[in-house]
Amino acid sequence: MDARLQRRVQRYGWDRAVGRYEQHWLHRLWPATERVLERAAIAPGESVLDVACGTGVLTIAAAGRAGGSGMAVGTDISEKMVEAARATASALGLANCRFERGDAEQPPDLGMEFQAGLCGLGLMYMPDPERALAALARQLAPTGRVVVSVWGRRDRCGWAEIFPIVDAHVESDVCPLFFRMGTGEALRHGLEAAGLKDVATERLPMTLRFDHAEEACDATFLGGPVALAYAHFDAASRAAVRADYLRSVEPYRRGEAYEIPGEIVIGRGIVPT
Repeated sequence: MDARLQRRVQRYGWDRAVGRYEQHWLHRLWPATERVLERAAIAPGESVLDVACGTGVLTIAAAGRAGGSGMAVGTDISEKMVEAARATASALGLANCRFERGDAEQPPDLGMEFQAGLCGLGLMYMPDPERALAALARQLAPTGRVVVSVWGRRDRCGWAEIFPIVDAHVESDVCPLFFRMGTGEALRHGLEAAGLKDVATERLPMTLRFDHAEEACDATFLGGPVALAYAHFDAASRAAVRADYLRSVEPYRRGEAYEIPGEIVIGRGIVPT
């Protein structure tokens, strides 16, 4: 897929998914969010940049750790995600948290330097994730920490068939090379190529539990990256992709519920002095 087209698909796809994303994914992905925060070791008074911030869950949590003397800035390619994040921060009365629309590969000038740079499950959607990592590192002060997460190997993510299932109904891939950064040492190599030192990665197994088939399908088709494509399907196509997806996760059905395995890779590194 052409990089400009991929960015448009992601921008408007996540615009479409914003209303369902937190409903279906916030609590399920919290273990990965928490691990990123732990590895970032944010101290009071520090400035934190969170790229591909979505609805701002990680950014807002980072702002809490930075405290009133610190600052957390979130950027995302989706305007609707940024609006949702701003609304949440405003409702919480956070003065040390702001959000801007921006492309992680070609970041806007935010007018400040950061001590920590984060990206929670966002690199997989970018045309050039290595470029995004390098751009993130450039916005940090010397000794600044980069901590990112990506989905792991395809064969360890039980929901992985969603992409070929949807791709069978559209002309181009929704998320080409989605699992590339989580395979082998790709994330480590990307962090090293960004000029970071003391690079380390770890794999975090997890289980995505859904109480019933409708919940599993709504989370997948309405609250994630295939939402834009799914919105353009007619009723028959929607029924077909839901049925195909449920067949693909049938091995993980437990009565009415589904317990679908997944894997997340956490990577971190330090900006040299």
